[in-house]
Amino acid sequence: MELLKLSNQLCFPLYALSRKITSHYLPLLEKIGLTYPQYLVMMVLWEENGLSVKELGHKLMLDSGTLSPLLKKLEDREILVRTRLKEDERVVIISLTETGEKLKEKASEIPEQIKCSLDLSDKELREMRTLAAGLLDKINKLEAVHNN
Repeated sequence: MELLKLSNQLCFPLYALSRKITSHYLPLLEKIGLTYPQYLVMMVLWEENGLSVKELGHKLMLDSGTLSPLLKKLEDREILVRTRLKEDERVVIISLTETGEKLKEKASEIPEQIKCSLDLSDKELREMRTLAAGLLDKINKLEAVHNN
């Protein structure tokens, strides 16, 4: 039963680490009025504005049921707008407003503040990202094979 020990699991340290890292973001995001999931949405839109809900969901690995309430709250705060395509009204395009664009400047220091708060070197940060992205990519590929 050694395999069932919590200390032998991959999932637990990743889960706990994710929660701990996310908690470091919360006070910084509170200052700019965003939750962590909203911040993820904003980072994608700051990188590539004018995405469909489907494209945004794909990039964030979230379904539309999870994404829609986030987008509604951001739209209510006039940070973004949702517009239906005239050619296909099923497609909703998400675009930043001027307020949403300006928020990028306020958020620009957050990555460096996180790196410092976690006491990570540039090398450690790169290594962690590479390992995490590699594992995520592997899992996504396995899921794609099993879903086809």
